[in-house]
This record gives sequence, structure tokens and C-alpha cells, in this order.
Amino acid sequence: MVDHGGVIRRHELTDQEWQLLAPLIPRAATGRPRASDRQVVNGMVYKIRTGISWRDLPERYGPWKTAYTRFRRYALAGVFTQALQQIQARSDAASDIDWLVQIDSTIVRAHQHAAATGRKGGFTGRTNRTITPSADPEEV
Repeated sequence: MVDHGGVIRRHELTDQEWQLLAPLIPRAATGRPRASDRQVVNGMVYKIRTGISWRDLPERYGPWKTAYTRFRRYALAGVFTQALQQIQARSDAASDIDWLVQIDSTIVRAHQHAAATGRKGGFTGRTNRTITPSADPEEV
């Protein structure tokens, strides 16, 4: 959690997380001064963790459109993917990652509507067909 003058915000990057991510965020080469990278990235993180719309982003993260535009630009450029790969590689080299993954199949369930949809060629509902046993081949 990040301390902003005594206020701890739970949906923001910690100082340690920011130290890992900051060098991987692209810098603007020219142009007017931009909003703080950490402020904007924290806005992105807040939006993703809370599920709010971009327009509802709190003002402390700057203009919502700035956060949205930069998020879209980073996503299209692969910044997030590259950052994840580099952070994972560093952590793996330092043996900080346990790559063992276990999945308990008892918790994997399909939604009740997943089995029979009304899409093209799919099952559309109940039928009135009655299934009757066929004649025993040995009796014929």
C-alpha cells in the first residue's frame, strides 16, 4: 500500500512494486510535461482492481482520459506484456518464483447456460421426441 501523506490507498502500487515497474514504463521523448507516471499507472491499477468505468476514475489520478489514453497506448505497444516478462525473468533468476501450479478440478464448473445455447446448430430446448428402445438384434 502506498502512503500519501498519512492516507494509505489499497488499490495502488506499493513503493516496492513501483520500483520494479518504473524503469519499464516508456518515457516521453518530447512534448509538454506529462502527468506523473506513477499517478497515471496507479489510476490504471485502481480502474482494473475496482472495475469502475474510466470516467469514474477519482480525480487524484488526474484526468480520466489521460489514464485511458496511456493505458490503451501501453496495451497496444505491448508494454504490460514486456514488463510482466521482464519482472518474471528477474524474479525467476533470483529464485523468487515458485512455478508449481495446481488446479483442483472440483472447483471448475460451467455455468448452467453453457451446455445448451440457442445459437446456430445448437440445442434450442426440450423436444417432444420419445426415445424408445430398438428391437433386440438377437430376436430378429
